[in-house]
Amino acid sequence: MSNQKPVPGTGGDQYIPYTERTGGESVVYFTRDLSAEGLQKIFGRVSGNLTGKVGVKLHTGEPNGPNIIPRPWVEALMKNDLPDASIVETNTYYEGGRYTTEQHRETLRVNGWTFCPVDIMDEDGTAPLPVKGGKWFTEMQMGKNLLHYNSLFVLTHFKGHTQGGFGGSNKNIGIGCADGRIGKKMIHTTPGSDDMWDIAKEEFMERMTESAKAVVDYFGEHISFVNVLRNMSVSCDCEGTAAAPVVTPNIGILASRDILAIDQASVDLVYALKEADHHDLVERMESRHGLRQLSYMKELRMGNDRYTLVDIDRGDAAITPEDAVKDVIPFGAEK
Repeated sequence: MSNQKPVPGTGGDQYIPYTERTGGESVVYFTRDLSAEGLQKIFGRVSGNLTGKVGVKLHTGEPNGPNIIPRPWVEALMKNDLPDASIVETNTYYEGGRYTTEQHRETLRVNGWTFCPVDIMDEDGTAPLPVKGGKWFTEMQMGKNLLHYNSLFVLTHFKGHTQGGFGGSNKNIGIGCADGRIGKKMIHTTPGSDDMWDIAKEEFMERMTESAKAVVDYFGEHISFVNVLRNMSVSCDCEGTAAAPVVTPNIGILASRDILAIDQASVDLVYALKEADHHDLVERMESRHGLRQLSYMKELRMGNDRYTLVDIDRGDAAITPEDAVKDVIPFGAEK
């Protein structure tokens, strides 16, 4: 058996236009309604496969983080549509407001995530999930309590990310379900390195995506995804109040049962904005080679990068990303 390190793929700084993609198509739903009602309406399109005990994978944010999905939206959704579900999270790899379970519980209190159970999944240790077809891992260490759930609803604030270029559904579960001490270290750090963040660009995207694949494979048909394209700083919610100011316009909410299709559509909607409106976020994606997340999900057969975009505001019409964003208001110009 060879001990040679796998070679990362390339192209994470190159956007692939829709016309150059091949393969099947999935369905992605879209609404412009950035509200609790909009979230509930679009969730209804992808909720039918969520059975048994449901976990809601949400980035609950660092203390007082300004850009996370508004707590009242999530509270209304869970009380009306998921009354028996729990928010699921893991502790962080870096020291901060969510590094230990005790610190994490206090941050949850500060940020208002007190209206339903919150399961810090690595509080009681880790559990391995197999990674099928990966080149970096054969298994990933997850928060042990992930295995207590029959279904997973991945509710993601889509935004930029300092290391990943962008944070969508792939990042939410690829990093967010891996436990804080072992799994996240496997993704971020070369063994023996003094730099805990030394893995970057294509290799980081591939490692994170293999972790996400383990979660997607575990839940099978019982997983659904919603991406909220609002307050899209180039910084992740893990940066809390230190996040860079938002300059990208709010777009809307997407939903799908295909993790690749929803993240690809989210990226496509950003690219469809006017250059002045998307410049900073596109630069963040490309400079970090974040688009490798998409091509590697496709290589791992996690979904389709072609899709039908269904406008639920306008009679379920099939629209293009350009149609979806043509009426967006530049950030800061809202009434």
